[in-house]
Amino acid sequence: MSESNIKNNLDFEISKIKNHLIALKQIDFELAYLALLTYQGLKPLSRWEKSHSEKEIELLTSINLHTKEIHRTAKTNRRVNEIIFSRSPAYINLYEQRFENRAIDKSPETQRWEGFLFGYPPCCVEQYIREPYTINNLKEDDRNILFHWMCKNCKVTPLLLSAYRNSFNMLKE
Repeated sequence: MSESNIKNNLDFEISKIKNHLIALKQIDFELAYLALLTYQGLKPLSRWEKSHSEKEIELLTSINLHTKEIHRTAKTNRRVNEIIFSRSPAYINLYEQRFENRAIDKSPETQRWEGFLFGYPPCCVEQYIREPYTINNLKEDDRNILFHWMCKNCKVTPLLLSAYRNSFNMLKE
């Protein structure tokens, strides 16, 4: 299949959910962006940590994403409600089993689990665990469209970045 055929197929696929993405974008651009990346399979699972209503869940479900509201606890004992969404119920189940009704923590084990579930390159996750926010050669514009911190010598993130950029620009139109 040629690159133009792939782009036409992708454009057709996105056109089927365009109105839902516009509605999500009106709520929050980042939510629409995460939904698009997840819909395209670029992220196996995404998490929305901001306040939400049934409307967000309905819109995510309308683009064939499985959703689940997860309840966690912050260090201050405040209850935190997250929406997780994925094309695959297996990722939803894994996240729920690991994190439902648990305290939010930043342990290496948790970061590895989250890295796996959210589709972060393992090299970046390990670097972040050892030394968060290590200097890399990523431009700020590129850094702003990722959801992980790229390690200095990552071979995967530059490949992801191109696909992320296409999705980001599609939503900006």
